[in-house]
Amino acid sequence: MYIVCSDLEGVFVPEIWINVSKHTGIEELKLTTRDISDYDVLMKRRLKILKENNLTIFDIQNVISKIDPLDGAKEYIDWLRRTTQLIIVSDTFAEFADPLMEKLGRPTLFCHNLTIDQKGNIIDYNLRQPNGKRRVVESLQGLNYKVIAIGDSYNDTEMLLKADLGILFRPPQRVMEEFPQLPVVDSYEELMKLISERLESNRN
Repeated sequence: MYIVCSDLEGVFVPEIWINVSKHTGIEELKLTTRDISDYDVLMKRRLKILKENNLTIFDIQNVISKIDPLDGAKEYIDWLRRTTQLIIVSDTFAEFADPLMEKLGRPTLFCHNLTIDQKGNIIDYNLRQPNGKRRVVESLQGLNYKVIAIGDSYNDTEMLLKADLGILFRPPQRVMEEFPQLPVVDSYEELMKLISERLESNRN
């Protein structure tokens, strides 16, 4: 039996931090895991920038409330949930994700959380567990599931490589070049075709 594990940002919704960057005018907040492979380095830079600019969780939640899913994402998720099972495995945070999950129809989400003070300042970030995306795949495989994994960035690649089928969705050129063994798709229709083919071959 197959389960699909998918990244969130860049696959179903636009990148949150890029939208925060556009809203605040802070150029460096545009950097994502597409640009920096070390997630700890990336997050520490982000938290430093937020502190320097007096940006709170409320400022970020205000931006997130205006973000809509990518065109076709909700329909694709609906198809996927009719076809098999879906877990969204993301390096976002529970304090960010709620309005996005509402717009996507409340799929299951595994993510991290933040430490926030009484004034709304983001003090720190807390990983659910190290190498969380890869370990989700390993845990499901340990339960005798087969896993199809979908992602677009450096922080997805361990998950994709560990899965029974890992797929890059609209990745940047550098990620494609560094991981040529992973198939690349540019549309939900292509994703549906690949997934359908794998599920059909599993039945036969």
